Amino acid sequence: MEKQWFVLHTLTGQENKAQRSIEARIKLERMEEYIGRCLIPTERVTEKREGKKHVVTKKFFPGYILCELALYDDSKPADENGRRAIFERTWQFLRETPGVIGFVGGERPAPLKESEMAPILSDKPMDGRGYERPKVSYSVDETVKVVDGAFMGLTGQVTMVDPDKGKLKVEVNIFNRKVQVDAEYWQVEKVPVEETFESLNV
Repeated sequence: MEKQWFVLHTLTGQENKAQRSIEARIKLERMEEYIGRCLIPTERVTEKREGKKHVVTKKFFPGYILCELALYDDSKPADENGRRAIFERTWQFLRETPGVIGFVGGERPAPLKESEMAPILSDKPMDGRGYERPKVSYSVDETVKVVDGAFMGLTGQVTMVDPDKGKLKVEVNIFNRKVQVDAEYWQVEKVPVEETFESLNV
């Protein structure tokens, strides 16, 4: 039986509860033919707390989960409004899942396209590992202050940004010479605009 990916709307903060309930009930209620994988897309984000790098896992779409379902019964004709028949077992199973509000798209939701699912499945962290995206982004010519490492306390301008690796180059002044230093995103912090103008006017 063909399964397709659909988006389920859940109560805020109950995404994990809904996912666990679905996965636990699949075997108990012998729904393997109708229900496949159930995912909560996440990303690993690096952020700085108290001068230290921390990696936290955050949800891509808070309040939503993705489920692989056999929802439409194409062996039956569509109704007078052209709507496809639905497998009642799938529909009832999800309606009885704690925390699930319904489908995104109403009672006859459209499945996600393969092109929409491909990046989600490829970026899904496996076994706690995965791509880490910096929480804060930087741009060239932005003024930053180094808050960790050998050049801590120096202020300079960003000259190069590598968002994929979360690294950048900062041009700082050492002994009246401009020097390019390497830093990770979490080792610097943005300088407020007013402080930037003050430093230029000194």
